[in-house]
Amino acid sequence: MRIAIANDMFMAVEALRRAVVKIPDYKLAWVAYDGAEAVSKCAADTPDLILMDVLMPSMDGVEATRRIMSQSPCAIVMVTASVNRYAAKVFEAMGYGALDAINTPALADDGLLNKIAAIARLIGKSSHRRVHYSKSLPSLIVIGASTGGPQALTTILSQFPQDFPAAVVVVQHIDAQFVQGFATWLNEQISMPVQIAIAGNTPHPGKVLLASTNHHLVMRPDLTLGYDKEPLNFSYRPSVDVFFKSVAKNWTGKGVGALLTGMGGDGAQGLKQLREAGWHTIAQDRKTCVVYGMPKVAVELKAAVEVLPVEAIASACIKFTAKYLNK
Repeated sequence: MRIAIANDMFMAVEALRRAVVKIPDYKLAWVAYDGAEAVSKCAADTPDLILMDVLMPSMDGVEATRRIMSQSPCAIVMVTASVNRYAAKVFEAMGYGALDAINTPALADDGLLNKIAAIARLIGKSSHRRVHYSKSLPSLIVIGASTGGPQALTTILSQFPQDFPAAVVVVQHIDAQFVQGFATWLNEQISMPVQIAIAGNTPHPGKVLLASTNHHLVMRPDLTLGYDKEPLNFSYRPSVDVFFKSVAKNWTGKGVGALLTGMGGDGAQGLKQLREAGWHTIAQDRKTCVVYGMPKVAVELKAAVEVLPVEAIASACIKFTAKYLNK
């Protein structure tokens, strides 16, 4: 895999370079020392992956990501020294198509190489169960998202009222170290309260719970949330598929499953199981996706009852919830 580095700090470039060349299958494509140079070099020689600094002179990593994803798209991981300080910029870049982000200090361990390995697997490719209806449980809305997810989630969740009578659980492909910043950022964008999902939590109406570790979020038979290490061989942790399948198996009410923009196919099989269990399922449409990967696979599997632009998904969830409560 050919990897490029865009960073204006010599020490950071050297640390990234040393990490990349540790693995024989990884080759350094080029180095850019500001965003404008990264855009130019990517247009001339598009690598498989760019390790993109958030803050750079001339043009920052956010704008460089926006231009690259519109002109010569490739996988991009944002690199920042402080996620808490620059969370807004990180999530803005993810809205333009950056896959993930990592703190520079994590280069001292295997965090970066593990993340690169996961992305390499992702870009290297390509049971029916009935549940019993129960009016005692609230409507549950489960959402899976990856590349471009933060902005898509904001578009959807900002349309829900503060007293929305459905429970919401979100699995966004993001490293655990960024989840608290992501929750804080979402809380600034929407009226519903957003909280980190803790093992033992039960989804409640009017609250958004966010998957918060690098293990898989799951719904337990007792209707509480938990985290599992297994399966180990999934490219993304947490996996949307693992969560959706556990919900289809264990949640004894009904709800809406929505699969949003993202690379790969995570969540498509789980969405199909939700549909087979009687849920209303939605895939984001091609036009409004930053990357039409996960929803595309869902559509091909006939996992989605509806295929909608991102701005219409909230209305569909509200409509379903109203019908559910009035039955």
